[in-house]
Amino acid sequence: MILADDSTLLREGLLRLLSDEGHEVVGAVGDGEALLAAVAEQQPDIAVVDVRMPPTHTDEGLRAALEIRRRWPGVAVLVLSQYVEKRYAVELVSAGTGSVGYLLKDRVVQVDDFLEALERVGAGGTAFDPEVVRQLVVRSAREDPLGKLTARERDVLDHMAQGRTNAGIAEHLHISQSAVEKHVNAIFDKLDLAHLTGYSRRVLAVLRYLG
Repeated sequence: MILADDSTLLREGLLRLLSDEGHEVVGAVGDGEALLAAVAEQQPDIAVVDVRMPPTHTDEGLRAALEIRRRWPGVAVLVLSQYVEKRYAVELVSAGTGSVGYLLKDRVVQVDDFLEALERVGAGGTAFDPEVVRQLVVRSAREDPLGKLTARERDVLDHMAQGRTNAGIAEHLHISQSAVEKHVNAIFDKLDLAHLTGYSRRVLAVLRYLG
């Protein structure tokens, strides 16, 4: 694993936390160029990346994260950000079918949630902060096909956008997995995705939700 954050305090804190949890951290850097160099040299299983890093503190980390996904698709990426960046979240989802995550930095202090998201991304899944998902979805029901969804279907899609599996959604919503599968199929039908097969339907459903 490689950590990239310009804040020495946060970087060292994450290094200690992850090491204590049994993760091997092979590099800790403070800017996007150093991140790309470290990934090229170490070929880690996952990179944890801050969105805003030197020199401009705008989107250097995010651009480096997308470059990692392009050049080394086997490297999972978990992005940390202080704010919700809509375009960034959509780009990350669009960049591949899994192994990506987007968390607000406040989530890091909730250690169990952070570690769960890290493990999910490292295992090939996705993990999007619930607050990111909530802030991205502001739509008129009459203008958007998402308006066709019931409240429960939107709850299910919200959890899909966070990267949860059907089993994980069932656990969090306290319903059966078969009920989740029924809602997921209804979502695909209402978003005109039923003709597609496999993981691509989930990706496209989430993209419509975020976009």
